Amino acid sequence: MADGSDKVAFLGPEGTFTEEALLAHMPEGLHPFPYPSIPDVLRAVETGEVPLGIVAIENALEGSVPVTLDSLVWGFEDLHIVREVTQPVHQMLITRREIPLDQVTKVISIPHAYGQCREFIRRHLGNVEHEATDSTAEAVRRVSRVDRPWAAVGTRLAAEMYECHIAAENIEDAEDNATRFVFVAREQAPQDLGGRYKTSLVCGIEQDEPGSLLLILSEFAYRHVNLTKVESRPSKRALGHYVFIIDVEGSIEDDRVAQAVKCLACKLPWLKVLGSYPA
Repeated sequence: MADGSDKVAFLGPEGTFTEEALLAHMPEGLHPFPYPSIPDVLRAVETGEVPLGIVAIENALEGSVPVTLDSLVWGFEDLHIVREVTQPVHQMLITRREIPLDQVTKVISIPHAYGQCREFIRRHLGNVEHEATDSTAEAVRRVSRVDRPWAAVGTRLAAEMYECHIAAENIEDAEDNATRFVFVAREQAPQDLGGRYKTSLVCGIEQDEPGSLLLILSEFAYRHVNLTKVESRPSKRALGHYVFIIDVEGSIEDDRVAQAVKCLACKLPWLKVLGSYPA
């Protein structure tokens, strides 16, 4: 296996929004390297193929990226979020060559991208076939390889890379659309108590009953720890069973955060810290 010590894994092929975010926040001395799916990116980091990976975790319009959250919660035990970045996201409708929109017969993209452009697609392409891919760049690459009236939803970078035509610009449903990306590594991020940090954790409950979420939230409220996100995800055990994914302000080594997490670990059947990292 080739040495990957100087590479950062990202969702490929070249031209994805993840690559755009990576290029805008490239760690010094490292180079981008594409993988075909988000689990493949995380697996490359966990197995040591690469020291660092970047994945999308939340979009302003579509919310959390389920495959990222579920992979971090359930699929990979030895990974840690070590940094987060936010990148503006502007979706383009891309065709191989210039054609009228009413001649498009198929639209291809990753489902999360479709969701960010629902209104445009409803108004202009409501009756055409939709096809899902693993990434926006893969959608553009597919469109570039066939001489058919197909369109992809993707990045300007991908349109340039695959020599395609931008049929419509900025088709997202809100002009301030943005995606939050996280870098993941096998080692935890160094903690600097003088900096601004965020800690992400997952809390499991024994059973769904009144006060279960309050029990968790009160530990942070009592210590005046601000929560920036609370989200439930299926526990993978049974219908109606959930875990809570929580982001809080502060380092895991901050006394207030550390005490809250320690108390929750005693009260809950399961707790996992996904990372404590510069925000």
